[in-house]
Amino acid sequence: MEFFELFILAINALRTNIVRTILTMLGVIIGIASVIIIMSLGNGATQSIVGEISSFGANILTIQAGRNTRGPGGGGGSTVDTLIEDDVEALALLPNVNSAAGLISTNKQITYDGNVFQTSITGVEETYMNIHELNLSQGSFISSSQVATRSKVVVLGDGLVEDIFGEDAQVVGESIRIDGKSFRIIGVITDSSSALAPISTVQKVILSQNYYNSIEVLVSDSDSVTQVEEAVTNTLLLRHEIKNSNDADFSIRSAQEMIDSISSVTGTLSAMLSGIAAISLVVGGIGIMNIMLVTVTERTREIGLLKAIGAKQKDILWQFLIEAVVVTLMGGLIGLLLGIIITFIATKFLSIPFVVSIASILLAIGVSTAVGIVFGYYPAKKAAKLQPIDALRYE
Repeated sequence: MEFFELFILAINALRTNIVRTILTMLGVIIGIASVIIIMSLGNGATQSIVGEISSFGANILTIQAGRNTRGPGGGGGSTVDTLIEDDVEALALLPNVNSAAGLISTNKQITYDGNVFQTSITGVEETYMNIHELNLSQGSFISSSQVATRSKVVVLGDGLVEDIFGEDAQVVGESIRIDGKSFRIIGVITDSSSALAPISTVQKVILSQNYYNSIEVLVSDSDSVTQVEEAVTNTLLLRHEIKNSNDADFSIRSAQEMIDSISSVTGTLSAMLSGIAAISLVVGGIGIMNIMLVTVTERTREIGLLKAIGAKQKDILWQFLIEAVVVTLMGGLIGLLLGIIITFIATKFLSIPFVVSIASILLAIGVSTAVGIVFGYYPAKKAAKLQPIDALRYE
């Protein structure tokens, strides 16, 4: 018998008891749908988180001041006065470094028209805008001359402007009080709720300190991040006269490191959950095998008749094997479609990207076929080995 004839026979056999066929597919449908949903939501969540981190700049290194002093002989806490202006100047001269800038962050009260607002004040240099690719909606950004003269000027985020002045307010030239001191607003940046002031002003006028909380280094390209990170480490160890890197009074982190860590964690979690969901495929496969064994018993006389008119063992084997594969493959395709629909709806509620990879689709089809072959082979083999005379005599 030709393959096409066997395929038609298998389809007709499945159509004769459509309810049983649907119930047989159910385990595969649930298993495939679960795997697709978990993989797709995991990929979407990873893409969303990576996108958020990348928006801060994948080629930016952040050097954080501080050394943990807990342990034997340590008084607890950490030192944060280890980064100074000379460090910034030294790092800016390193190969593959476009710019370096110090940062000072603190929480202070902003007062306007008798109202008080608590917010983060960050002292920055003029290069901060290019490093973070900020967009101005009003006015101008902090200039090098304003840093040099410790000008009491401030750039506000549009979210903070809306809180203080109301929606669509034109605020350039207005004055607010930060920590009791008058500051003039010179610009507004989009997608932010913080306040930026000249680093020298925050350092000397507001906080009265000589050190920076952190330094940001803009690397020329993302491929050079690792190389520059090593150069930054060696430069600061040398400048701070530290021989053992374990005793470093600073720490370096990059967006790429965070991206790699998060991708690894979400990938492991998705794989684990997919493995759990795949258990339902095994259960579905066992169900298919049981149903096929029952089918073989019910169709014993049919098998005897086919053999009597010339069907060979391999023909019977292929007929029942095709039935098992068709059931699981149809279940896999339905599960795939169901998984995609549920994922699409879920991503709208969770506000994450809708991602269905080609790999997950191929996995669904491949696993469905494999389940049909693995769990359909034994019933098919049993059917093929039936003797024609015994089969025809079966009641």
